[in-house]
Parts: sequence; structure tokens; C-alpha cells
Amino acid sequence: MSQAFTPMPQVATASRTLARGDIRTLFLASLGGALEFYDFVVFVFFALPLSHLFFPQDTAPWLAQLQVYGIFAAGYLARPLGGIVMAHFGDRQGRKRMFTLSVFLMALPTLAIGLLPVYATAGVLAPLLLLLMRVVQGVAIGGEVPGAWVFVAEHAPPGRVGFACACLTSGLTVGILIGSLTAAWINHHLLPDEVLRWGWRLPFLLGGAFGFIAVWLRRWLSETPVFAALRERKALSREMPLRSVLAGHRGSVVLSMAVTWMLTAAILVLILMLPSLVQKSFGVATDTAFLGNSLAAFGLGVGCIAYGWLADAIGAAKTLLYGSLALLAVTYVLFADLAAGGTHFLALYALTGFLVGTVGVVPTVMVAAFPAPIRYSGISFAYNVSYAVFGASTATLIGYLAERAGRMAPAHYVAMTAVVGAAVAWRLMVRPGRSADQNSSSCDAHR
Repeated sequence: MSQAFTPMPQVATASRTLARGDIRTLFLASLGGALEFYDFVVFVFFALPLSHLFFPQDTAPWLAQLQVYGIFAAGYLARPLGGIVMAHFGDRQGRKRMFTLSVFLMALPTLAIGLLPVYATAGVLAPLLLLLMRVVQGVAIGGEVPGAWVFVAEHAPPGRVGFACACLTSGLTVGILIGSLTAAWINHHLLPDEVLRWGWRLPFLLGGAFGFIAVWLRRWLSETPVFAALRERKALSREMPLRSVLAGHRGSVVLSMAVTWMLTAAILVLILMLPSLVQKSFGVATDTAFLGNSLAAFGLGVGCIAYGWLADAIGAAKTLLYGSLALLAVTYVLFADLAAGGTHFLALYALTGFLVGTVGVVPTVMVAAFPAPIRYSGISFAYNVSYAVFGASTATLIGYLAERAGRMAPAHYVAMTAVVGAAVAWRLMVRPGRSADQNSSSCDAHR
């Protein structure tokens, strides 16, 4: 197995300060990512009404919801396809082109979901169309997230890669916050019957519009200096980039997949699925559940930036270790409080969201793992395959476990993945010559 991480050379003369152009690029990339990520995640906030509308009326409630989570999971299974294809062309033809294409592919199916017929109108065709649209969304997001991390990292000055990647990740989580606030507003202002009749369509129609705005925003972005330098020097990968990744960087792939598992569990269970779980398992009111989720999503955005700043200050490995252990502890505290009546639910959920921000350091670790000519393909393969395996299984497994194996089961699952994150961090710390820390100060020398 090859060495786990490929150091990125230092640039002694470069500044650690973000220039005006860097800030503009980071802002536009983050805003576009937020709009696209909203499109991908808003589905889960309306899992309950979708379970009523897209399956026969005599389907058991738990089974209908499990089926909807299965359709949600299909988006994760489709991610490797989009990620591998877009990453191939991103490494060969340019980061910007794929960065724009991914958001366009997201806008179309999101808009279409808002226009779909329901089961009472179209029968079995309704869930099949919903599944198809979800698969297309998965293809789009598979290219978007790794491409966004590579794009901002290769624009960032030395010593600010961690902060830049974390800001982009925070921007993605803003999409979760927008989705949470939208769901909270709709559930608060519309009666349950109105949500079932037409209210559920609003967030998807709005998301389609968001997506096309993101396409327009990205026309103002420029190609990354790293890729431009590789192209000028004719140093692009001469063989299929993914082949190079699998042949020479398998250790980087394994560790990147491990930290992605932690990211998947933290985001999916504690942020996306928890509003529905606390309503069903702990009897939390709908308004309270979505208010708490909005606070947690806001905390997540702030936490990502904080952990990204910390990664540049003390190193990615130490930041990942401390964050993983803190996440493990707060997860059990939150679920214990819910089991005791949820007296401190809102405050603890907000704190949990902040500590989920540990995931803000994950892209720094992965960007450092692969050399520039195959970076997009390496991150995309590891991230999307891991997300497909663990994201798809988590979405259905947690729904089942919450129903069958006790209310604390989701907490045990998140804690297990936090231990995995801590183990990866410890490995990087005891092998500093191959860790991401020495790389976080510069994405590459090709500037």
C-alpha cells in the first residue's frame, strides 16, 4: 500500500492573508454550494409528507417512511457515478467546467420533484419518478462537493487552506439551514392538510430557482491557479486519473473514506434525520424539532469555520482528534436529555450542531492526501464511494434501528464513527511525516 498522504510543497514567499480576489472566489463558491446543497437535502425534511403521498394509503406508516428514506438513500448510491465522471474531466479539462455543470444538473430534477404527480394520481409511476429524480440529484452532488473543495483549496493562499475549505463546507451547511428554515416556516404557517395538498411542493420549486441562480453565479469564477499551471506545463495526468489513484494512493483512499464515514454519520443522523427521529421516538413537537434543527444547522456553519481556523493554527490531525471526542460526548448528552424529557433540547442541539462542525476539517485532510494532477479524482472517488456505502445504509439503518432497537441506537452509531475519526487523527499524529498537517499551509507549489 502506498503512503497515506502526499505532502504538498511549501511556498515560502506566499502570504497567509486572503486577498480580495480570494474572498470573492470563496464567497461565490460557498453561496453557489449552499443553494445546491439545499436542493439535495430538502428532501429529507419532508420525508413524512412524502411517505404519505407517494405510496399506497394502506402502507404501514413505518414502512412508508422507510421506503422514502430508501429513495433518499438512492441519491447517495448515485453519487460515485457523477463524482467519478466529473472528476475525470475536472482533472483533464478543468475544475471550473465541472463546477458549473454539477449545479445545473441539480437544479433540473429539484424543480421536477416539485411538479411530480402523487400516488393517488399516477399510481406506482409516482415513486418511480421520485426515485429517478433523486438519482439525478445524486449524480450532480457527487461532482459538486469534491469539486468545490478542490476549487477553493487551489485558490487559497498558503496557510489558509483549512480555513478556505471549512468556509466552503460551512457554505454547504447553510444550504441545510435554508432547508430547515423553509421546512419550519411551512410546517408553522400551513395546516397539515395544506402541506399534504400543495405545501410540500414549495421547497422543491424554490430549490429549482435557487439552482439556476447558482449556475449564473459561477460564470464569474475563474479556473484555479494550480490547474492552470499544470495545463501550461503540460503536467496533467497522462493516464486515466482514477487508475493512478488506485495504483499509487490506496492508503490515502482508505483514510479519506474513513473520515468521510464520520462526516456522513454526523451530518445525516444529527442534522438531517434528527428532526423526524425526535418527533417519532421522543414525542418532540414539530415546531420545536425544526426550531432546534435550525439552531443546530446555524451552529454547524459556525463550527465548520471554527474548526477550519483551528486546523490552520494547530494542525488538521489534532483538530480532528479533539473534535471527534467532543462530538462523541455531546451526542450521548443530547440523547440522554431527550430520553429524560428533552428539557434542554434546544440548547444541547445547538451545541451538538457546533461540534458536528468537526467535519469542517475533513476536506483539509483529503485535499492534502492527493497530488494536484489526480486530486479531484482521488477525493471524489474516496468521498463518494464512502458516502454511497455509508450514506445509503445509514439512511435506512437508522430509520429501522430507531423503530426496532431502541431510542439510543442513533447515538451509538454516531459515537462509533466518532471513534473512527479519532483513530484516523491519532494515526496522522503518530506519523507526522505523512500527515495532512504539514500540507495545510499550502495546497500546492503550482501557483
